[in-house]
Amino acid sequence: MARTKREIQEINAGSMADIAFLLLIFFLVTTTMDVDTGLMRVLPPYVEEPPEDQPDVIKRNVFVVLANSADNLLVEDEYMQIEDLKDAAKEFIIGKPNDPSDMAFPQFEPAKNKPESYDLVIKYWGPEKLVSKQIISLQNDRGTSYQLYIAIQDALASAYQEVRDEVAKERFGKSYDELAKGNEVEQEQAKAVKKLVPQRISEAEPKDIGQ
Repeated sequence: MARTKREIQEINAGSMADIAFLLLIFFLVTTTMDVDTGLMRVLPPYVEEPPEDQPDVIKRNVFVVLANSADNLLVEDEYMQIEDLKDAAKEFIIGKPNDPSDMAFPQFEPAKNKPESYDLVIKYWGPEKLVSKQIISLQNDRGTSYQLYIAIQDALASAYQEVRDEVAKERFGKSYDELAKGNEVEQEQAKAVKKLVPQRISEAEPKDIGQ
């Protein structure tokens, strides 16, 4: 007796397109993408003439960093290697708050003389705790290489980060980043450290500084 061939059942693929579409939506919603945030800097707008009512800034409270078109670094009127910039910036940020010879032109002032936003400093260190008035002024030439500009930014940011870490560990026993990622109390402590060591980097419009 001849054996009859069994017919193969066809697979219903009518809904495959819908399933593929749903899977596509699922992966689009759940997949995370790495985003390069870049440098958190806002360059100043172009100003033809500076305003007449500019506030006076004591020269000794300003740490001047210049980069020329030949990628030479001039810090406080002296040539410096990029490798030494971070330590020099740290020395400036820490300063000498209790040096009697500096009292005529103080780089620091008590937290009680600051705006109400310094209440956290007063809470954790007291009203007499000295808060920095310093500013790091950065200016580069239009011909300065991008590599040097980024290296300068990294050195200055690292200087502030290390000083904040030292302050945080001395007062709270943890680094600044550990406090910032901690619980609500630790995050408040991180804000207090940030107020005590404010990052003030002033970037002027690029000019033709020359060689």
